[in-house]
Formats: sequence, C-alpha cells, structure tokens
Amino acid sequence: MVKRNVESEALYREVARLLVDRGNCVALTGAGVSAESGIPTFRTQGGLWEKYDPMEFASIEAFRKDPSKYWSLRGEFIKDSDLYQPNNAHIALAELEQMGIVRCVITQNIDGLHKKAGSKNVIEIHGNLMEIYCLACGKEYKAPYVPEGMPPHCLCGGILKPNTVLFGEELPVDVFMKAKETSATCRIMLLVGTSAIVHPAASLPYLAKENRAKIIEINIEKAFPEADYSIMEKAGTALPKIVDEINKFSHE
Repeated sequence: MVKRNVESEALYREVARLLVDRGNCVALTGAGVSAESGIPTFRTQGGLWEKYDPMEFASIEAFRKDPSKYWSLRGEFIKDSDLYQPNNAHIALAELEQMGIVRCVITQNIDGLHKKAGSKNVIEIHGNLMEIYCLACGKEYKAPYVPEGMPPHCLCGGILKPNTVLFGEELPVDVFMKAKETSATCRIMLLVGTSAIVHPAASLPYLAKENRAKIIEINIEKAFPEADYSIMEKAGTALPKIVDEINKFSHE
C-alpha cells in the first residue's frame, strides 16, 4: 500500500489554486533546472571552473587582452549541446505560459532550453551561449555556424564575442531593466532551481515581494527564507504536479 503524503498534496493544491486565482506569474530560473537535463554546472565538483581559472579564460578583462583564450575553451562550453533537451520543468513552464498563468520566464541559464521547450516570453539575463556577435559591426552568428579562426573574425574583420555575460561584465542594461519591470509588476514569482544569492538576479524576488507578489520557491533545498510557499523537490517533479493540479480544477 502506497502511503499518501496528505500535507504535500495539500501544498501542491494550494499553490495551484493560487496560480489560477492570481495569474500574472513570473518564473525566475537557475542552474537547478538545467541540471535535470544533464547539463553540468560550472561550480560543482568536477565542474569546468575546477579545471580552468574563470578569470583567466572567461572574464571580460581577459577577453579584451586575448580573446583567443576564451575561444580555445569554447568547445568545453558547448560540448554535447545538441544532446541536451528540455526536461519536464522546462516543458511545464511552457505549458503554464500557454494557460495564461506564467507571462514571462527570467532565466540565469545560457543554454536556451526554455525557448526550445516552447516558452515564448523568455528574458535571458546572462545571454545565450549559442549566439555570437561581432564587436565591430554587430553582425550576429548562430553556433555552430561561426567563421574559423582563433579567435574567429567577422567578414568585416571585427572580433566575434559570445552573447553571454562574462565575469566582470555588466548585464545589458535594457535586458535587466525589462527583468526588473516584469518582476515589479507580477503577482506571483516562481523561484525555480535557483539559490537566489547571485546578484543582480538575487534582487528580483525581493523587488517582487516589495510590490506584494507571493513567492513560491521550488528547489531541492530551502534557499529563500522569505518565500510564502516552499516546495522542496526537483523542478522536473514539482512543476508537472502543479500543472496536473491546475488541470484538475477545470474538471471540477
């Protein structure tokens, strides 16, 4: 006989009801979401920054001095990128957008999996690893269709740079302003797979809360003490359960 966790079921139902009643939800996602797709994080044991000094290979200062250092490591960044697919968390967020509940996903991830899963309104505050642009003329390239060279150059002769925020580099002002505006005007914020401690993204849930939004945290461990609801579970498990609960309401 399977033992039912009544308290857990009640929490999922309450969160689902809140999403339906309030709507206007924004999701802020972090590395915990992509980890379920098999994407290794940079900072964990065995991660890329154990092998390479990020300030030497992936800082804006280092890039300006010698962009070939970054490009020599780029193969590690995009290794197996074609094999990574959206998981149940990405798909559930796209479904919540289709339902008219989630109006925007703000992500700290650079893998593009939210868009791949079908989410239309995505703010990638740290950029997208597969997007490349020319520092001279602004021409855009999409990996893997990037000119040869170390570092690669545009047809105009300008150096190519990834459309990602490197260490020591400011977030694009227009992108972060849009994230702030979206956070300040939502009625619910979902914190999904993020520690919510890396700035400036960490300021967004506080901004939402200051403007009376409810905060729902979904993470394997509690990271945001000010959350109104905390679901300690993997995002790929919790979000589909929430979608199921919402679907039940339409059949009542």
